[in-house]
Amino acid sequence: MTQKEQSRLRVFLDSDLVHSFLRSPLAIIAAVTTLACFAVAALAPLIAPHCIEPVCVDLMNGLNPPAWTPNGAPDFPLGTDEQGRDILSAIFYASRISLIVGFAAVGFGMVLGVALGIIAGYFGGWVDTLIMRLADMQLTFPSILIALLIAGVVRSVITDLADRGILVGVTFEDVAIFVLIIAIGLSDWPRFARVARGATMVELNKGYVAAAKVLGLPSRRIMIGHVLPNLMGPILVIATIGLALAIISEATLSFLGVGVPPTNPSLGTLIRIGNEYLFSGEWWITLFPALGLVILVLSVNIIGDWLRDALNPKLRR
Repeated sequence: MTQKEQSRLRVFLDSDLVHSFLRSPLAIIAAVTTLACFAVAALAPLIAPHCIEPVCVDLMNGLNPPAWTPNGAPDFPLGTDEQGRDILSAIFYASRISLIVGFAAVGFGMVLGVALGIIAGYFGGWVDTLIMRLADMQLTFPSILIALLIAGVVRSVITDLADRGILVGVTFEDVAIFVLIIAIGLSDWPRFARVARGATMVELNKGYVAAAKVLGLPSRRIMIGHVLPNLMGPILVIATIGLALAIISEATLSFLGVGVPPTNPSLGTLIRIGNEYLFSGEWWITLFPALGLVILVLSVNIIGDWLRDALNPKLRR
């Protein structure tokens, strides 16, 4: 490590953000838990005890209770579902799908919302009015309903085109993940737009923006090169909390049957499948995926709350 890199590392370790993190045991626990969830999802093919592909179905081991119960099988720590698939392995793979959809949806919504928010705050006038009124109109509807509407419309269009022979061999399940990403992202962009607009209007009153305008820099360069970097603090907080909300939205849509297909399940899909067997006594099929979802969302939310407090000097203790 060069002397310059050592100097940068020293500055980072001495920053208020690091000190705030080290003084918050809850944030440390949440960060470790979140990283563990990310690692499990990323390494699922390597660490999963069993395969969950359709070719791995073992009906002889269907509905086995967890290994630590009286009738449990030692090879299945959290039991199996009706097709004999290991619940623990299914949770590992399902976490990957949930995180992929969550990150992609937040990224899509953040790019769209921040871009529109900066444009609205920078230009003002009728541009600001048009963008913000669209955002206000969308905020009057719950985001999950908007995502349901988009997913339902796409499903109907694909089915209709397939029936007419225009789309051959294409089903909704083939594009379900992409539809979920777009639906959740489109339902969440107003939050990013409102934050970006407010922060942009604050930055426009600062001297560096006036100096850039005097120098004759184009508006696009001012917005991207000067205003945008100063908005990343609040945007990062919204994105972190938005990740938890996106995961919940994906789980809700999958639970309602309009999300990812059972052949490529997410946590919401596993909960929906297990819910069908809950009242017949096979509680483990839905309980453990639900616990995994709660742990993942709660840890991400705690990190988001800590970031909000750490990046806001008025909330520091």
